[in-house]
Amino acid sequence: MVNKARVPAWYWTVAVVAVIWNGFGCLDYLMTVTRNAGYLSAFPREYVAYLDTLPLWLVGFWALGVGGGLAGALLLLRRARLAASAFGVSLLGLAVTSVTQWSDAEAPASSSADVAISGAIWLIALALLVFSLRMLRAGVLR
Repeated sequence: MVNKARVPAWYWTVAVVAVIWNGFGCLDYLMTVTRNAGYLSAFPREYVAYLDTLPLWLVGFWALGVGGGLAGALLLLRRARLAASAFGVSLLGLAVTSVTQWSDAEAPASSSADVAISGAIWLIALALLVFSLRMLRAGVLR
């Protein structure tokens, strides 16, 4: 007999909010790499110029970060055990892009708002990984 774990109601709230949050990350990525003029006009010119210097491998890790996060969130909606792996891939992409940019002397100076946003991204990415691992252990993900 298969043990079917009861899915708490708040689980679905977390999953839907995760899709929205990570969907925005993917939108940001797509608008940036496609050089959407309207979207990029909200950023300082120095930052947009810096984005133009990013190596392709780093842009790839950025894609892993946001794509892994959205995949993980969608897999949460399906209650799929691979959600935890997808969030792990997302965290890898986030780690590589963050460390590379933090150590790049050519990167534009970060404002306090930039630091707060970066901190929130890290906190949420870690929380989603921990959440998915706990749901996996609880039998909610199958």
